[in-house]
Amino acid sequence: MPPLDWTLFFSAFLSATLLPGSSEALLLLRIEQGGGDPAALVVVAAVGNLLGSLSTYAIGRGGNLVLQRWLRIDEGALRRAERWFQRWGTPTLLLAWLPVVGDPLCLAAGLLQVRLWLFTVMVAIGKFARYAVLAWLVV
Repeated sequence: MPPLDWTLFFSAFLSATLLPGSSEALLLLRIEQGGGDPAALVVVAAVGNLLGSLSTYAIGRGGNLVLQRWLRIDEGALRRAERWFQRWGTPTLLLAWLPVVGDPLCLAAGLLQVRLWLFTVMVAIGKFARYAVLAWLVV
């Protein structure tokens, strides 16, 4: 069994939090350089990214106090994500990988107390699909 690509894992994790990052570029670089089995790299990136989204969801579950006092989240982005989420429902979590709105969607899901299992399934599908498509495009 090949060793776990911890750099890719942590890059994907941090990219799914409120911190800026781009794990897609690292995934593509690893694949192009022959840094491992593309399917295994996709799984590593998707799991890291999912865990990052779960941490953002947990922050949302902490409520507005955490968001406003410590994190100083952009209220406009959060409100847009909440409106999107309330209008379209849990299927919007399939888009949690999108830049700009993905992290606020995860926060909104936490604030709105979406069931953890439902959040996890929807976000995992979207994130795995994104990484799989990227890998497929370069292989």
